[in-house]
Amino acid sequence: MIKKRILFVLLLIPALLTAEPVKVACVGNSVTFGYKIENRANTYPAQLQRLLGNSYRVENFGHSGATLLQKGHNPYRKMPAYEKALTFEPDIVVIHLGLNDTDPRNWPKFRDDFTKDYIELIRSFQEKNPAAKVWICRMTPIFSWHPRFKSSTRMWYDQVQAEIERVAKVTGVPLIDLNTPLYNRPDLFPDALHPTDEGAGIIAKTIYSSITGNYGGLQLPDIFTNNMVMQRNRPVKFWGIADVATEVIVHFAGKTKKTQTGHNGKWTIDFPPMKTGGPYSATIENEKASIRLTNILVGEVWICSGQSNMAFLLRDAATAREDIPRTANSQLRFFDQKEIAPTAAVEWNDSVLTQVNRLNYYHPATWTLSDSVTASRFSAVAYHFGRMLQEQLGVPVGLIQNAIGGSPTEAWIDRKTMERNPLLVDFFSNWNNNDFVNGWVRERGMQNIARAGRNPFQQHPYKPSYLFETAMAPYAGYPIAGAIWYQGESNANNVELHEQLLPTMVESWRNAWGESFPFYYVQLSSMERGRESWGHFRDSQRRLMKRIARTGMAVSSDLGNRTDVHPRQKKEVGERLARWALSDSYGKNIRKSGPLFKEVRFEEEKAVVTFGETKRLRTSDNKSVRDIELAGEDKMFHPATAMIRGNALEVTCDKVPHPAFVRYGWSSYTNGNLVNEAGLPASTFSSEYP
Repeated sequence: MIKKRILFVLLLIPALLTAEPVKVACVGNSVTFGYKIENRANTYPAQLQRLLGNSYRVENFGHSGATLLQKGHNPYRKMPAYEKALTFEPDIVVIHLGLNDTDPRNWPKFRDDFTKDYIELIRSFQEKNPAAKVWICRMTPIFSWHPRFKSSTRMWYDQVQAEIERVAKVTGVPLIDLNTPLYNRPDLFPDALHPTDEGAGIIAKTIYSSITGNYGGLQLPDIFTNNMVMQRNRPVKFWGIADVATEVIVHFAGKTKKTQTGHNGKWTIDFPPMKTGGPYSATIENEKASIRLTNILVGEVWICSGQSNMAFLLRDAATAREDIPRTANSQLRFFDQKEIAPTAAVEWNDSVLTQVNRLNYYHPATWTLSDSVTASRFSAVAYHFGRMLQEQLGVPVGLIQNAIGGSPTEAWIDRKTMERNPLLVDFFSNWNNNDFVNGWVRERGMQNIARAGRNPFQQHPYKPSYLFETAMAPYAGYPIAGAIWYQGESNANNVELHEQLLPTMVESWRNAWGESFPFYYVQLSSMERGRESWGHFRDSQRRLMKRIARTGMAVSSDLGNRTDVHPRQKKEVGERLARWALSDSYGKNIRKSGPLFKEVRFEEEKAVVTFGETKRLRTSDNKSVRDIELAGEDKMFHPATAMIRGNALEVTCDKVPHPAFVRYGWSSYTNGNLVNEAGLPASTFSSEYP
């Protein structure tokens, strides 16, 4: 890479000696032209000119509607803009084409010509000026509200993008990624296709970095700080960006590795997997800068996510008074992501709205050691989960917490997964009035962003994919042991839709990390008023364990509050999650769950229900089993009597002489008391939904 960069500089020397500016031709379609940008000083070529300065001369050769395909409905090479670009004899050519090739008039018919036609276009500039340096671009996004998105564009767009990447590989021409910097900024594409002034600025900055090799110097992701915990028994991974053709050196745990940045400024260095240990230090350096990190431990790292019951602070929990004085533990560490503005019933100011649009919803975080201050303002559930793991395993534990109150499941799924799903793609349409989205979620979101008016493009953390893009994507690839999840209240009104969302979310996360890590979640607790769907929802959560591999569910219905959606008994929840991890992830001989419905057998006047995860059933208060019901084929449920027989229940009811259905803990607020020998509560279940 260094030789290539030197060669390029040498090629420019004649121009520099004669004080001639380096000529840059921006070749493309309406995005390059700046369609819908009223102030021509704000098109991306114009903004690129300002970034590059007077030693460069940037010209805009974009043509709206142009196709790369020669047989397409509007071929670029038949446009006056193309002839002008050739006559310009540029030193640098930046090509952004392909968007219009997704049109039904083009791609279905002529796709086989795309690679050939792109290579010919590149060569035409190289033949005109053999010294010319050519870059081609991954396309800017097309978003889901484009009129053809669902019918064809989303599939053909991916195919075109793949061919562009093929062209770069075949020709050796460097590739500029204009998709990634803009894909999480739908607010900059009001018509789903053309960027605003700010979007054009992002394009200009991206191309500027590619042309100059200036990526802002040596940088690491925010998660790399002092006191960090790195996952044991996985390759130890460092990555970041630096200027092009920079040698990056990492010193860690007595070892040194080197690499060179690519043309996109990215670099990655992996060290072999390590066992538990530390503290270590790391130095990351190049010729211009050095970053030193200290007090690094190698142990177990878990993501702790969800909505307000996961975000619920330790200082507000029922056991806070006895817990907080005992929180000092250098082997337990937190990466605590706090939002810049809560999703409470308030209106956000203009500054917050701008920051939210720019994906700066979280304050910068650093790794901290557990003590009375840091733990008290950390997630209570996550703290008790991590504390129990650390004590039982005897290894360092790092917890990444990013939960946001009220957040729906769809906000945590990556955009591409949502867009490519025939059902879930409709979450993005008219969010303000979309029945796919919980009414309360829409109401609260609109309350927060009221100052933006009815602007459908104002971002909000409840919008689909937003929290994945702000809280998950930046750290995807940072090795972890698994994730814990406490959420559901904002999706409980639509059980069937959530049954699609949660498996999709887990798949989305696992794909982002490239690993099928374990995922343990909390079943909703119980609440009386306005929560009529919660029995159905809790049972659905139970059944999702069968559909999603490597999952487990902690029951919390016995800890509910009749009037408060935030029960304060968080220690029990965290420890129940830890039991799942200790059993299934770490192989400990520990009861991981309360009784789980296994099967039912109906015999004349009774139902015989058997359970897994128990050797001996009992009740938590040594009284009769409560909140168990029977129904006949008429599905009219009546309170029933249950006799415990080992790991089975015999259930009868005088009003149901011929039982056909049995259910337990179905009330929105349940007082069910069935537990196993470990005192862990039984899950809500209905035999109607095995």
